[in-house]
Amino acid sequence: MFYRLADATRPFFDSVIVPNLKSSLSSSLSHYLPLAGKLVWDSLDKKPSLVYSPNDAVSFTVAESSAEFSLLTGNKPFPTTELYPLVPELQVSDESASAVSFQVTLFPNQGFCIGVTAHHAVLDGKTTTMFLKFWANACKRQQDQTVNASVPQDLIPIYDRTVIKAPGDIETKIMNQLNSFFKMVSGGKEPENPRSLKILPSQELSPDVVRFTLDLTREDIQTLRERLKRESSASSSSPKELRLSTFVVTFSYALTCLIRARGGDPKRPVGYGFAVDCRSLLDPPVPSNYFGNCVSASLGMPLTAETFMGEEGFLSAARMVSDSVEGLDETVAFKLPEIMGAFMSSLPPGAQLLSVAGSTRFGVYGLDFGWGKPQRVVIVSIDQGEAISMAEGRDGNGGVEIGFSLKKHEIESLIDLLHQGLKS
Repeated sequence: MFYRLADATRPFFDSVIVPNLKSSLSSSLSHYLPLAGKLVWDSLDKKPSLVYSPNDAVSFTVAESSAEFSLLTGNKPFPTTELYPLVPELQVSDESASAVSFQVTLFPNQGFCIGVTAHHAVLDGKTTTMFLKFWANACKRQQDQTVNASVPQDLIPIYDRTVIKAPGDIETKIMNQLNSFFKMVSGGKEPENPRSLKILPSQELSPDVVRFTLDLTREDIQTLRERLKRESSASSSSPKELRLSTFVVTFSYALTCLIRARGGDPKRPVGYGFAVDCRSLLDPPVPSNYFGNCVSASLGMPLTAETFMGEEGFLSAARMVSDSVEGLDETVAFKLPEIMGAFMSSLPPGAQLLSVAGSTRFGVYGLDFGWGKPQRVVIVSIDQGEAISMAEGRDGNGGVEIGFSLKKHEIESLIDLLHQGLKS
């Protein structure tokens, strides 16, 4: 999260920004104690546990950067490696792992950024954002001297695991699939330590990988929606009406442009996937402030690139993504073992699998710690694999922000395709 602040001198940073962030983080963790704990895996247990006590702490790093703030928050491509010094390291070993770590970095006289690294075994994107909103709210109230004002109820976490009525054997099935997945990424070999809590090692990043953020306005999205309606009406193979939500339109558009930007063999395998927040889908629904992971996935695969390269490529993508969204119901959470199995069995080597990090529903541009809303919110983890990031538009007018991370020559081709598609 990048915050523009001309007053961000070193003295102001050290005497105002850092102390306020630290003290409000400490008070926020008293409501989110598990985040200060450690993930451990006892030799007698079938799954890891999160162990915590009131005296636990989190890592909070303070740093300074000479990078150009406006470049990292703007709309021009820049080297992805510029972001890595701003990301805090998560303390992990085979035996234990931290849930979260934080870093605040000063860009002298330009602003500062807050970096967060979270362990996905502990919390999903919804819970991560909920905590950040709680922390931002506490920090802002502290500065406004309204500390005694009540915290919004929807930011107070619920830890009750009985709100999810899951089949008794689902945890065993998921753990078995995870084991198979780790074996697959280890080249078919059994992992040396199947109980290791280390995160999968990051791929070596090519120095020519660059970042680009596309800001789609509400009008842009409506233009794409109308185009899909026209193409669907004119198509002989479109029997049912499409669900043209903002997510379906924007993800289908990004998916089509990314596959076209890669080019290559039209017969090459491609696919897509996106995470599904199951809280509102389950029966009975799980409260939105449930702490932890309550996600499943939806996959479209195996497909071939030529499906998206022809004249009706965008429409084809929208049909598939629309069907994927339409098919989501209360069973999706408990189908996760089967979905994981299908992912591993139908993903050919070298396939281009496009996924999404973030959500337009998280409201990340509402994260005001007392110095205004963020100038830019970036999800760094999309560098690992073929992922894009999505967030609501910064201006709050119904737009969408899409983040891309690709090799330089692919980004150049992608930017041309993205802008051309908005003209037609």
